[in-house]
Amino acid sequence: MGQKTNPIGLRLGIVREWNANWYEERNFAAKLDEDLMIRNYLRNRLKKAGISRVVIERTPKRVVLAIHTSRPGVVIGKSGKEIAQLEEELRKVTNKDVKILISEIKRPELDAQLVAENIAAQLEGRVSFRRAMKAAITSAMRMGAEGVRVMCAGRLGGAEMSRTEQYKDGRIPLHTLRADIDYAVTTAQTVYGSIGVKVWICKGDVIGNKFALAVR
Repeated sequence: MGQKTNPIGLRLGIVREWNANWYEERNFAAKLDEDLMIRNYLRNRLKKAGISRVVIERTPKRVVLAIHTSRPGVVIGKSGKEIAQLEEELRKVTNKDVKILISEIKRPELDAQLVAENIAAQLEGRVSFRRAMKAAITSAMRMGAEGVRVMCAGRLGGAEMSRTEQYKDGRIPLHTLRADIDYAVTTAQTVYGSIGVKVWICKGDVIGNKFALAVR
């Protein structure tokens, strides 16, 4: 039996921060459910915006969403029209005051979620899985990643029997807690079935950051 742990969950409080910064004793389940609904709504509404993650902060009457995206112009729209409309839609859905902040991802080649979604989109477009995986690894290493690992599983190339294939380059030290490893998993819905895509990207070691006490 493999004892596998999510690389991001393992590093929370050490080199990674939470994607939701709030705490509630009484209505925790309802607010967690609302968080999931907000994230799903944004991902479906802004499919072409290249959203990596959504960080949610709450006060009793306000929800602040920090959207990390590689295409901020798509989210903001002409003179901020799109973002204002999005805030209004979320206000109706949640019955709370919603504020949206945009954080641009300067190097999308080093973001595991965006790399995984790009590979999945290529697989859905019938690009060779080997070509898509190797191209993603090459571009990430060129942009300064210390190591990249990409894994695809399913009916690769339309084969009758499903299998798993992976390619890697550089170092991906999963047991080193100070190593900043970005991880993402997504699914490509191809004509011959679902193909799972996993991506690990090592961006180097984080030394002397604000979470250093947690390591001791």
